[in-house]
Amino acid sequence: MRPKILDKLFKPIETTKGIGPRLKVKLKYLIGENIVDYLWHLPNNIIDRSYRPTIISAENNRIVTMDLTVTKHNPSRRRGLPYKITCIDETGELDLIWFNARRQYLEDILPVGSNATISGKIETYKKRKQIIHPQHVIKSQKLNDFQDIEPVYRLTQGLSNKVIRNYIKKVLDTVPDFPEWHDQELINRMKWPEFSKSIKDCHNPQNLDDLDHQNISKQRLVYDELLANQLSLALISKNFEAPKGIEIIDKNQLVRKLLNNLSFELTNSQKISIEEISNDLSKSDRMIRLLQGDVGSGKTIVALAGLFHTAGSLKQGAMMAPTELLARQHYEGIRDLCLKSNVSVNILTGKTKQKDREIILKDLKEGKIDIIIGTHALFQEKVLFNDLGLVVIDEQHRFGVHQRLSLTSKSKDYPPDILIMSATPIPRTLELTAFGSMQVSRLLDKPKGRKPIKTIAKPINKISEVIDSIERLINVGEKIYWVCPLIEESEKIDLAAAEDRFHQLNKIYKDKVSLVHGKMKIEDREKVMNDFKYGSKMILVATTVIEVGIDVPDATFMVIEHSERFGLSQLHQLRGRVGRSDKLSSCLLLYKSPLGENAKKRLETLRNTDDGFIIAEEDLILRGAGEILGVKQSGLPYFKIANLNIDRELLELAKNDANFIIDSNILGKTERGKNLEILLHLFNKEEALKYLEAG
Repeated sequence: MRPKILDKLFKPIETTKGIGPRLKVKLKYLIGENIVDYLWHLPNNIIDRSYRPTIISAENNRIVTMDLTVTKHNPSRRRGLPYKITCIDETGELDLIWFNARRQYLEDILPVGSNATISGKIETYKKRKQIIHPQHVIKSQKLNDFQDIEPVYRLTQGLSNKVIRNYIKKVLDTVPDFPEWHDQELINRMKWPEFSKSIKDCHNPQNLDDLDHQNISKQRLVYDELLANQLSLALISKNFEAPKGIEIIDKNQLVRKLLNNLSFELTNSQKISIEEISNDLSKSDRMIRLLQGDVGSGKTIVALAGLFHTAGSLKQGAMMAPTELLARQHYEGIRDLCLKSNVSVNILTGKTKQKDREIILKDLKEGKIDIIIGTHALFQEKVLFNDLGLVVIDEQHRFGVHQRLSLTSKSKDYPPDILIMSATPIPRTLELTAFGSMQVSRLLDKPKGRKPIKTIAKPINKISEVIDSIERLINVGEKIYWVCPLIEESEKIDLAAAEDRFHQLNKIYKDKVSLVHGKMKIEDREKVMNDFKYGSKMILVATTVIEVGIDVPDATFMVIEHSERFGLSQLHQLRGRVGRSDKLSSCLLLYKSPLGENAKKRLETLRNTDDGFIIAEEDLILRGAGEILGVKQSGLPYFKIANLNIDRELLELAKNDANFIIDSNILGKTERGKNLEILLHLFNKEEALKYLEAG
């Protein structure tokens, strides 16, 4: 139940007096469904109307506010000519100008002999001062409603600033005096006003400084929103932990056997992550853990340790990959290690032959397979497990929610533990706001022996030199990726298409060149990638379909055309396709001059660092939260007031506060706890409160 104090704010916007059907549609599009949504539609600028000169002293092209007397109406004599109203003050004469105006309307609001306060931009035309379409015409009895400083709001077609401002003003009058939901010590330390004063201050800025994000009233509202977000995540997280799992103990010490059989030394991050996963698996609570690691950081071996731990408890593990090629790559990479430890492993994809499929399905059901690697084929109803303990999901954003659930529901008595792998480093800020319900392991080190990738940027007019220079690499058996941003010529965007580049390179390097792009059938695409990895193809011309997954150790050179068109994280992901062996590798960024400021920063960042987490944070600053993974695809929250680029300290504070509130069990049980429920309702976090009611 929503608290009664919020009743007026959660009425539909059309219940506000004066909002008809047409206006309702525009306001809903711009602001939202309910009256409360007006509160979060904060001004982004101001108009200063405090300059009050006489007619003779008024400076041209300035916003003026003047007390004038109407002396004459000059209606337009023919269509297209302006309607003029002549006014005076004690120093001179001025014309008010309207185009396509209704005569009756103007005679009603400004009859001859009347006095009015006029505000607008003053100009001079043929030596006469004039104001075209005055922005305000105020009668003396309404002068108290006039503001010298006028807030300016974001608009949409068909809505004026005046309309938005008038309705927001009405809404502000209905904001109740809410009880305080923050700790008083925090309020005193931050010097924050109470909520109702903060919201009114933010809608009535008196200067440009009041619009600044660091203004104390705005910071108060930012923190309110962030705390509501973190509290709801903490409540949902608590609910996630509630379903009991089962203790999975590595009785057969298979993880130790795996680590003894490795031909390389694990990085410190890998060791820590393996320990975190093993500890989680050994608990009776269900594990839901996100394993973040940069391209080539060694996520697969960490996940394999989790699968070995599960097999050591005589339970089964499944690893889902988004493509046949990636599934096969995982299978080939771990098969020998499984063989050495007597762990049975198999692969099931859409291409598995019927006869083999039947054997695999039978073995899975009877528990003869410890680890199954697969694609979407693992989702099929016929796939039954004997005792599924752990599901590893690679690049989880490539699977639909229903697909992930269909696999995690295949275990017997308890839902299996889940390990999600992501090669797209998620900035800490987004991790806090979007993945609060998961534990996170991060692989921060590169495997030993990997050499840094040399990154160079050149203007695109040097492309002929680049085409000639790759012959030297081909002659020593090294392979090249050539990435283009489009598949076919676009009339709107002047970019080289992948097909055109393929034909150009094919003329020089003949059958050593292949082409892959998103419009190809999956089977054709994977055949081309296999030919590049194992066959005689030395140059792979591609669109961004090669961003994730393919592992070709012989590929040492990458060319990215029109690199200024790509996002920073995407460029980093593409670059990570090379440098996957002990050979020296390079990435060449071709760009079209002149570069914009943001494009310049992206390319500079890429040249200066290969740390995916630093790059992800920089990408967040350059592009904003909504575009990092795509809000709809990633489920990232949309913030109405908070700005994740600059509110990181407040976000950390809100996270700690939310954890304290949940751990102290004060929600709904103390005065502050009841007030915090009002906050959650205010920011539409009712969904989280259902978990509180459910215990």
